[in-house]
Amino acid sequence: MAFKPKSAAETKAKDLGLALARIAEGDGTPANIGVDQLRRVSPRLTPLAVGQMVRKERGIVEATLAERGLSLVDYADQGPGRGMEFVIDAAG
Repeated sequence: MAFKPKSAAETKAKDLGLALARIAEGDGTPANIGVDQLRRVSPRLTPLAVGQMVRKERGIVEATLAERGLSLVDYADQGPGRGMEFVIDAAG
C-alpha cells in the first residue's frame, strides 16, 4: 500500500477531533463543548474551519474520537455569530 499524504482538510479534521477529545477528557463525559473552548485549546480552529470540518470530514473527526474511546453524540450549529456546540460522550 502506497503512502498517501493527508490533505490540509484531513489534518485539520484530525486536529479538531484531538481538541474535542482533550477537552472531553479534561472535563469528563458527557461534555458540551462550544467553539470558544475549542479556540482556547487550538486557536487555528476558527469557527468557519470547524463548521467545514464537521460537514466535509466528519468521518475523520469521529474516527479520531473513537481512537480515544469517545463518540460525537450531537453537533449543533446555529449559524454565524450564534455558536456551535458539540456533545461528546464515552463510546458505548
